[in-house]
Amino acid sequence: MTVGRAGECVDRAPYLSEMDFRPFRMRVSTERYYSREFQERERERLWMRVWQIVGRAVELPQAGDWKVHNIFDQSYILVRGKDQVIRGFVNACRHRGNRICSGKGHSAGLRCVYHNWLYGLDGQLLTVAHPDFEGTIDDFVAPKGELGLLPVRVECFAGFIFLNPDRNAPPLAEFLGEARDILAAYRLEEMVPAGINVRERLDCNWKVVMDAFGEGYHTQGVHPELIGVVDLTKERFHALGLHCLATTPFGGPDLAKRSTDQQVETFLNLPTSHFPGLTDALKRFAGLLAGYRGKDEKLAFPHGVTARSLLQQAVRETFTAKGLDVGGLTDSQMIDYHFWLFFPNVFLQVCAGECTTIIVEPDPGGDPNRCFWRVMTLQWLPPDQRAAKYTGLTEIPEGDHFPYFLALEQDYRQMPIAQEGLRNRALQYMVLTKHEPRVAHFHTTLDSWIG
Repeated sequence: MTVGRAGECVDRAPYLSEMDFRPFRMRVSTERYYSREFQERERERLWMRVWQIVGRAVELPQAGDWKVHNIFDQSYILVRGKDQVIRGFVNACRHRGNRICSGKGHSAGLRCVYHNWLYGLDGQLLTVAHPDFEGTIDDFVAPKGELGLLPVRVECFAGFIFLNPDRNAPPLAEFLGEARDILAAYRLEEMVPAGINVRERLDCNWKVVMDAFGEGYHTQGVHPELIGVVDLTKERFHALGLHCLATTPFGGPDLAKRSTDQQVETFLNLPTSHFPGLTDALKRFAGLLAGYRGKDEKLAFPHGVTARSLLQQAVRETFTAKGLDVGGLTDSQMIDYHFWLFFPNVFLQVCAGECTTIIVEPDPGGDPNRCFWRVMTLQWLPPDQRAAKYTGLTEIPEGDHFPYFLALEQDYRQMPIAQEGLRNRALQYMVLTKHEPRVAHFHTTLDSWIG
């Protein structure tokens, strides 16, 4: 393993059995899942002050492309300017406050249809109706140059668009902290949504989603099919300020105890429907194996070579040949998923060449028992294949449902059941175990914002 890769800090992180849980809140109040008062505190102290992912930059590919993002009843416009910079503005005309945009679209300027005030892609006021009366603005209200759309802070990182309603918040780089270097090595900005890109309503609080994807403890209860794929007994946890992540060895809990042939078969028989990024790498893996077979076709690995290390090599060589720079990733990042809780509302399951992203939003209407999630399967593809494989966002209508892959479908069904239980007022708090440090870290961090 090359020295100096940012991901090495995760390789050295403690196992759960070695952790000190004293800094974490292990009893978590349940009112936060159903209380409108708690949600109002979240709105003012968290959502109106924190950096949050509001989409992918690829959604606004051309100058003049725009989309609207709402946080509760607050509305913002995201638009790519002629200089290719994505900017954000409050979705309200400076004249009488009329909403300017709805949904998404493309235009050379942003026009308020109420009185036909026209703004440039940089937010500056360009023209008003009846130009013979423009002087009334300068004389009695404000100079025309001061009546542009109200800006909101927007920055891009790793292909994601971040927005922060708080003009006085620290810069995005400070918010990202150590996470920036670790995530940058994956080249997420070169990945595109391919396969799943869906936004759908859920009948649970947004934090139920973060809890569900913040631990692997429920695998044995909800995802028994995955028990043989990851080794949860060797989970490592790493905190990075507001954010945290965990990783487990890929290949199953008893992989090291199996014979060489059994280890190889475990990888060769992986379901590529669950692991699409490994499809081509497994072909390369099979090719590398040929070099270690004798005349009798039996495998014989020299000291230092294992089925796991050979699969890591195959993944690295496969993506390098396609053009992905994986030089900043460790060997474990080739095949071991890093499971992020990216504060406040994003789950990332990332390894070389792919990233499943789940972004959770509180219910815009203020119902604490409901939320929206957006699920994206991001894949790295050679540049000439990205347009053809790109999957645009699909909004699922109320009452309909998108058929996810098995594990995600199981979580989709389970989360509303959790919400039903948490709404019982007699249950004043939930108790976390030492299998759930990401959940504990998340709620401890949330409480530091909410109070």
